[in-house]
Amino acid sequence: MATIMISISETAQVHFKKLLENQAENTNIRVFVVNPGTPGAECGVSYCPPDAVEESDVQLPFNGFSAVVDQESAPYLEEAEIDFVTDQMGSQLTLKAPNAKARKVSEDAPLAERVEYIITSEINPQLANHGGQVMLMEITEEGVAILQFGGGCNGCSMVDVTLKDGIEKQLLEQFPNELTGVKDVTEHQAGEHSYY
Repeated sequence: MATIMISISETAQVHFKKLLENQAENTNIRVFVVNPGTPGAECGVSYCPPDAVEESDVQLPFNGFSAVVDQESAPYLEEAEIDFVTDQMGSQLTLKAPNAKARKVSEDAPLAERVEYIITSEINPQLANHGGQVMLMEITEEGVAILQFGGGCNGCSMVDVTLKDGIEKQLLEQFPNELTGVKDVTEHQAGEHSYY
């Protein structure tokens, strides 16, 4: 069983330790992902009393407590960071899990899988603010990624700007020697159907 890496900052460890002092003995924290591997993935932390620990859980030891992670969430919590930040607004726990929406892809994975990972983990969260999303349909022999826009992007007049300025630039920077360009699937099969 590979150990996963979740980093919990010093301040967050102190915070958890304080909270756990008021809980039943041997209570730890559980870090989990709801809907892992989907655009709606959400990361969470809860108390984990001793009788709630499953045999398959991974336990990561920290200062004075353990972080318990269920097997399903584990791959999606790779490189997650938990911090406790204090600013003018007060103190709050922050959770960053860059791989919650898609499990991390190895560097020697096929190009399509790596492109898909960047789309899921970096590009779609930006588009989601506008109710849109994009899916990789194929990568042509010339190294052009063919993307399908869905949701609020479909028929949106800004889609070309988004594609060229945003997504293409980002993907070409990430895969400089592998991708040559990015096209919208509708540029391939322009039809009347996108306009209601």
